Amino acid sequence: MLGYYIELALRSLKRSRGLTALMVFAIGFGVAASMTTYSVFRAVSGDPIPWKSSRLFVPTIDAWGPNPQRDGDNEPVTALTYTDAVALMRDHRASLQSAIYVIYPAVVPSRPGEHPFNIGGHAVYAEFFPMVDAPFKFGSGWSNEDDRQRSAVAVIGNKLNQKLFGGENSVGRSIQVEGRNYRVVGVLDDWNPQPRFYDLQNTDGFATTPDGLFIPFTRAIDWGVANDGNINCIKPPKEPGFVGLQRSSCVWLGYLAQLDDAGAVAAYRSYLENYAGEQQKAGRFNWAPNYRLRDIPAWLESQKVVPSDTRVSLLVALGLLVVCLVNTSGLLLAKFLRRSGEIGVRRALGAARHAIYAQFLTEAGIIGLAGGVLGLALTGLGILGVGLILPKSIAELATLDVQLLLMTLGMSVVCTLVAGLYPTFRAARVQPAWQLKSN
Repeated sequence: MLGYYIELALRSLKRSRGLTALMVFAIGFGVAASMTTYSVFRAVSGDPIPWKSSRLFVPTIDAWGPNPQRDGDNEPVTALTYTDAVALMRDHRASLQSAIYVIYPAVVPSRPGEHPFNIGGHAVYAEFFPMVDAPFKFGSGWSNEDDRQRSAVAVIGNKLNQKLFGGENSVGRSIQVEGRNYRVVGVLDDWNPQPRFYDLQNTDGFATTPDGLFIPFTRAIDWGVANDGNINCIKPPKEPGFVGLQRSSCVWLGYLAQLDDAGAVAAYRSYLENYAGEQQKAGRFNWAPNYRLRDIPAWLESQKVVPSDTRVSLLVALGLLVVCLVNTSGLLLAKFLRRSGEIGVRRALGAARHAIYAQFLTEAGIIGLAGGVLGLALTGLGILGVGLILPKSIAELATLDVQLLLMTLGMSVVCTLVAGLYPTFRAARVQPAWQLKSN
């Protein structure tokens, strides 16, 4: 019977080509607008490490206190001072933890004739890699002993490994960073979590280029590998240079801690309270302890990683889809009721109401499928064009993958069937006796 209903639907659609094209275009346009904005919203609002995000926390401590420059905001700044970050690492109250800062050192290729180039990366502790579940293609991260010994070791990204070593297993080989040799202990697989949860203060959450280099935090500090990230100061450092930055009240270090259960979270909050209290007693802080401890989802929310205009755009697009569906429903109602005579004859010949439902919903489904195909093409064009209105780092995250393809087709068909329910209900209620008498 399905083949028979499809044949009837195609005949009906061919009889009113203009009306059919109008409905297909309305559905395709509405679905495309919704799916394009959804692709962006999905990219920026996703959980970058869903299997673990509830166990990863970002502590922040107020190192500035109440100040008119902060507009009365009691929220601690998003980074830590060097003093606080080193103290938290020393006390080590989390199962895994790492202070983090951005580096952009010069790398000298080993092959003659090639020019030095700068590579973006981070100075971290050994516990960073297991904490964020960084995937390794070759080797692994360095050890805690390497942190203590300030060892000249490095983890490099897959792209840097391709550039320097042709993609081979480079573990044990050396690279020259800022004029000093570092032994490669691990090569990361392609890894660039979005949003970049471990470095929001420098990326606003999104970075199209993956990190190419990681070196030990302790080694970087000792050898003066400069911070290339944001630095916020309530007052200028008293001493110049990188050492002066470390001794100042400027905030520039990220921090990540893994807390595996509610008891560990409570204990860490208590620790932060006591630490801030000790700084107050020591005279470093002259204000009450002020700190925050947020897991990754809460941290992303607090930093407003999802741009507000993407939320608004998604709501507007969904509203447009509703308008398109209402218009389609009206067109289907007019189209179906215009065939009341045909419906009356079929009912008089013994067709049950469910047969009428099947016939007209099949017709609506075909319109929805055609609208979905058109919507796919328009969605592809929309994704290509989002870079005109959104930052490049966000626009490049929007992709037309298999999941979005299936969602577009499914949404188009389902929405059109919903839009066709009321017109089909009215068509199925046509009284055959009245239609036969009047015609």
